Amino acid sequence: MNYWLMKTEPSVFSWDDLRSHPQQTTHWEGVRNYQARNFMRDQMKLGDRVLFYHSVVKPQVIMGIAQVVREAYPDSFAFDPASPYYDPKSSIDSPRWVMVDIQYVSEFTSPISLDELKQIEGLDSMMLLQKGCRLSIQPVTPEEWQIVCNLRP
Repeated sequence: MNYWLMKTEPSVFSWDDLRSHPQQTTHWEGVRNYQARNFMRDQMKLGDRVLFYHSVVKPQVIMGIAQVVREAYPDSFAFDPASPYYDPKSSIDSPRWVMVDIQYVSEFTSPISLDELKQIEGLDSMMLLQKGCRLSIQPVTPEEWQIVCNLRP
């Protein structure tokens, strides 16, 4: 099993949005960074666990845990000229972008803030805490996963 952190702006799609979706499941569309796309396409597998992270808010926080319930498939929004995620260079025959489906698993007793994570021993190498790392999808090591999950047992 792999572990991930997926960032979202709550004004676009929030933790509450995920919880209120049918079957508490949604597709994770709109990723337009090649490295993040490659993580989804090449490494995300069914059952992988996800830290659901609210970015571009104060404070930035991990809300809870989701899981991958469908592996990468073409991001249909890339083919829709009316979508903000439209990419005229992507085609159904040769899709440039992919998405995965995730599902709610559990909520932390309280959100875990970025500032709190910065104070925790053992997380110094976590990608989220590296200066300048803005990827919307990031791998999390099994050790980092355990430390984060143990913050809110």
